[in-house]
Amino acid sequence: MDPFTIARRDFLKTSGALVVTLSLPAAVTTALSQSAGGKPPLTPDQLDSWIAVLPNGNVTAYFGKMDMGQGVDVAIAQMVAEELDVAFERVEVVMGDTLLTCNQGGASGSTGIQFGGIALRNAAAEARRLLVERGAERLAVPADQLSVDNGVIMVTGNPRQKVTYGELIGGQYFQSTLDWNKRYGNPLAVKGKAQPKQPSEYKVVGKSFPQKIIAEKVMGRLQYITDVKVEGMLHARVIRPPTAGCGPVSVDESSIKSIPGARAVRVKEFIAVVAPREWDAVRAAEMLKVTWAPPCTPFPTMETLHDHIRKAKSIGGETPINKGDVEAALKGAHRVIEAEYEWPLQSHASMGPACAIADIKSDSGMLFTGSQKPHYGRNGCSKLTGVPLEKMHAKWIPGPGSYGRNDAGDASHDAALISKLVGRPVRLQYMRHDGTAWDPKGPAGVYRARAGLDAEGNVIAYDFFAKGFSRQDVSQIENDPKDTLAGQLTGYAPKATILFQTPAEKYEFANKRCGWECVGPLLDRVSPLRTGHFRDPLGAETHFASESFIDEIAHGTGADPVEFRLKYLKDPRHVAIVKAAADKAGWTPRSNPDRGKGDDMTGRGFSYTERNGTLVAVVCEVEVNRKTGRVWAKKFTVAHDCGQIINPAGLRIVIEGNVLQATSRTLFEEVQFDADRVKSVDWATYPILEIADAPQAIDIVLINRPEVAPSGGGEPSTRTVPAAIANAIFDATGVRLRKVPLTPQRMKEALRA
Repeated sequence: MDPFTIARRDFLKTSGALVVTLSLPAAVTTALSQSAGGKPPLTPDQLDSWIAVLPNGNVTAYFGKMDMGQGVDVAIAQMVAEELDVAFERVEVVMGDTLLTCNQGGASGSTGIQFGGIALRNAAAEARRLLVERGAERLAVPADQLSVDNGVIMVTGNPRQKVTYGELIGGQYFQSTLDWNKRYGNPLAVKGKAQPKQPSEYKVVGKSFPQKIIAEKVMGRLQYITDVKVEGMLHARVIRPPTAGCGPVSVDESSIKSIPGARAVRVKEFIAVVAPREWDAVRAAEMLKVTWAPPCTPFPTMETLHDHIRKAKSIGGETPINKGDVEAALKGAHRVIEAEYEWPLQSHASMGPACAIADIKSDSGMLFTGSQKPHYGRNGCSKLTGVPLEKMHAKWIPGPGSYGRNDAGDASHDAALISKLVGRPVRLQYMRHDGTAWDPKGPAGVYRARAGLDAEGNVIAYDFFAKGFSRQDVSQIENDPKDTLAGQLTGYAPKATILFQTPAEKYEFANKRCGWECVGPLLDRVSPLRTGHFRDPLGAETHFASESFIDEIAHGTGADPVEFRLKYLKDPRHVAIVKAAADKAGWTPRSNPDRGKGDDMTGRGFSYTERNGTLVAVVCEVEVNRKTGRVWAKKFTVAHDCGQIINPAGLRIVIEGNVLQATSRTLFEEVQFDADRVKSVDWATYPILEIADAPQAIDIVLINRPEVAPSGGGEPSTRTVPAAIANAIFDATGVRLRKVPLTPQRMKEALRA
């Protein structure tokens, strides 16, 4: 079967006949949609873009996002099964294929269920309404006298009078429209006439279902992006400059003539090699002689990075929270507490470097990508190669990791460009040093906080200010070549979006101000230190600072950290999340740290945050070795409120993953660089958390609020972990670490101070 030909509907009817829908030009598709039974266009206002019923009554849901191993597809299947009244096992979810799904923004911002799921829920509810109406016509009874059980519509009181979904519409189109807000991406919303079920009616939502994909991974049956093979494809490797900011002067193509079939590819400053065999492409990348421009030194030293941020000119900012008169309150305060915190540049360092396969022809293009945003990747590759958008097809295949904006988007554009230049399908595989050194980095920042206290120790002023590199020096959506290395190397001028962050919480201080500023990038184009979205963009950084400082204020007033937070929180949900974590962990009041005796000092720390409607509170228990400085985050207790819970077991797994990654980022991760290059190129130079450093236990309290619309679970607990660790270290040792990562060396230096 041609891997590039994928039907919109490929239903095998129970009678044995095969129904095939071909991919047709837009004009033909439009004409068909106007005829009875023709295929409607793939647009969000068409119910058939979301839901299909097979002849056997099984259901296919078309989800315009994808899953990063968190089980979002399972939750989507539950929501669809619930609204259609079919068994969970009868729903298949198709994801991340631009030929089959509408652009719902990819897996971003923990919006899989919060936005993407709601669209599928509404579409499924409308499909059920239409099916029941058809059933009423077929059975000649009013619709309100019918019930549905696992896709079978029955007359109430006479279950033998029935008709199945498959008999009513199997293999056919609904030919029905939905209300659409005319937006693509995360904000895309659709709704029909039907009202979704009330939580009291749920039979599937709220129960735990496993991820089928786990067995496929364990048994080695799952196809990853690295496994995709296309007939006639060449293997490619990119050649990056040895030092940042220096382009190629000349390329000696004869230097690889001894390698069978290998050739160099160059357009402007973009250089790659291709070969029929992958090992030959690797050899060619090593052997190709390139003369580079003299190196420049665009970066400050690592040791002065945060001083650079402090002194650098602001390129934009805002103060979204400005309540009361903070300056006047600070001047009149009995006492002022202040502190600064620093967060480093961090690499995504995905499990494996990115891979992409592209086949760009003169009038069409196919892209296989591990990026979490295949629709936007298609758009960017269309612009880069000149292939008309309607002729460019992108298909998401699971990759080695794709949270935030890692190297997968760059790999897609590189592969598409090389394929266009050589006129053949191309499989581009990055090397480890490509992925770790050249992926977009999580931005570094400096955070300054001040609190004014009156004579009784009440907070009368709170001032928080963040300054750092924009979290969108390159956009996260890969929609434009200017945000990729291939685009910048071939002449697309980058244009950053100036964006940073302030804390998300609901402390009610009488005078409160929170603001931010961005500084310009260290190198304006083709930079290995360009910054972009990391998991929970700027959430971990900002709340490491803000929740550490809340702890410092509590200690400064002699208050227990939990009691202090509750004193200034009034919103009932926020109060409840703090109490839930404290109660589950068996929190005991503590106002002064106890260094303890012996080499191992133990402590507990607290942190609470909000992210887009999801509330999280964390208690962390640590052990700190006095001699080695090693910090072991031994146990976490996490209280989590994301409104309505679709799949409790899936949510627990997501939270555990958040805790582990956030712990790694807090204790280990920091991009090493010098004046002209990134030195973090592998696991030795960019260490991450290993098994010996994993927590002994993660206790999770899930607060289910069926009456509250579901919000995200994929990121919120990430932002809550760093400060909980830092606060626990203070509880154990009596010293504050205000610079991440909290390494043994920094711990020992703080203990000696």
